[in-house]
Amino acid sequence: MRWLLLVLACLVLVLQYRLWFAEGSLAERQRLQRLVQDGERDNARLRARNEELAREVLDLQSGKAVVEQRAREELNLVGDGEVFYQFLEEGATPSPPRKP
Repeated sequence: MRWLLLVLACLVLVLQYRLWFAEGSLAERQRLQRLVQDGERDNARLRARNEELAREVLDLQSGKAVVEQRAREELNLVGDGEVFYQFLEEGATPSPPRKP
């Protein structure tokens, strides 16, 4: 009977070691769950960015209006028959408008 208790106690210790410290332990499981959550969060962020870029590509392919708008906003271009007004803060140097 005494040997049986000793064997059972050793078995419990070995199983506890595997549960807490060995490969496949609870700590490793939590670490892997955090990695999965981080990956899912990154995927969601990248999915949203891809959708935004896809919408932008469709807008650019659909017509000239978006291209003209971006040219006006980013490159300060003006069209024929348009007047360019630029408001400057004190001390700023003006940049001349460009014709497309």
